[in-house]
Amino acid sequence: MAWSENMDTLLANQAGLDAFRTFLKSEFSEENVEFWLACEDFKKTESAERIASKARMIYSEFIEADAPKEINIDFSTRDLISKNIAEPTIKCFDEAQKLIYSLMAKDSFPRFLKSEIYKKLINSQQVGTHKKWLPFL
Repeated sequence: MAWSENMDTLLANQAGLDAFRTFLKSEFSEENVEFWLACEDFKKTESAERIASKARMIYSEFIEADAPKEINIDFSTRDLISKNIAEPTIKCFDEAQKLIYSLMAKDSFPRFLKSEIYKKLINSQQVGTHKKWLPFL
C-alpha cells in the first residue's frame, strides 16, 4: 500500500487516514490527527470572518488549557497562539501543526505500521486483491 510509505501519503488517502485514526484512538491520541486535519481545513478558508470563527473553534477545542482535545505542544508555541488569536491569520496554527505532524511522523506512524490494526488492514487488502483474481476465494 502506497500510503504506508510516509505520513503525507497516509494523510492523503481516506482508507489509510481512517485506519490511522482508529489506531490513534486506541492510543488515546486521536486529537493529534484531528488537529492536523482541522488546520488543513482552516488553511483553505478565504473570508476574514470565517478565519476568525474557525480559529476560535480550533483554539478552544485543541489549544487552550484544558481544551476538550488539548494537544501536546510546548509553552512558547501555545503562548504565541494565545497572543495572536484575537486577530488570527491563516498561518496562526502553522507552528503547532508542524510540531504535531512531526510527533505523528516520528512516534505514532512507526508504531501504527507495527500495530495489529495495520496488519489486519494489510491482510484484508490482500484478501480483497486475491478475490479479484481468484473469484472462488
